[in-house]
Amino acid sequence: MPIPTTNATQELPAVNQILASVGQAPVTTLDQTNPDVAIAYDTLTQVSREVQAEGWSFNSEYDYETTTDASKEYTIPNNMLQVDLGSQYNSTSRNTYASKNAVRRNGKLYDKYNHTYEITDTASDIIKLDVVWLFDWVDLPVPIQDYVVSRAATIVSSRIVGDPNQYKMLQEKEGYCRAMALEYETNQGDYTFFGHAKGNKGYHSYQPYHALSR
Repeated sequence: MPIPTTNATQELPAVNQILASVGQAPVTTLDQTNPDVAIAYDTLTQVSREVQAEGWSFNSEYDYETTTDASKEYTIPNNMLQVDLGSQYNSTSRNTYASKNAVRRNGKLYDKYNHTYEITDTASDIIKLDVVWLFDWVDLPVPIQDYVVSRAATIVSSRIVGDPNQYKMLQEKEGYCRAMALEYETNQGDYTFFGHAKGNKGYHSYQPYHALSR
């Protein structure tokens, strides 16, 4: 029977890779009382969040359907790194929400055009959002994990060792892993020369009224 893959089983090897990159001995547990382990683990978590916040094909979702609360407000959960009203609410749409522009404020979606936290102004409490999600380490694609580890190792080198030669070497590896992550992104995202609308792989030809509506 296979052993379940969890954050605990995957984060430890990642931390050990970071420690090995800066010349430190591997550890058997993520003991936060060990200063080197604490720095490596905190840096891994920080960089993972930063990289995911860029928005990749694996953690971006468009027109994600959810609901507001009884006050027609939407509280943003902690695993949403970026959030905006879905494409059906943009300025070119002919619907009730065309004049809305939502931003994050006080942990909620705030409509800065109408100066209110009330996102829905109809009887329905359903909204659709464009979201960049924060995933657990175990759910990240391998090329993204490799890039996060290499970037974290570069930062840890500057924090623990301070050797400019080691830092430069790790920067070069980080650049390579970044390139591999972008290669994964281009393959996974199925991008085309023509471009396509968010969440849609079809080609849309030029429509003059788009220029007139700006």
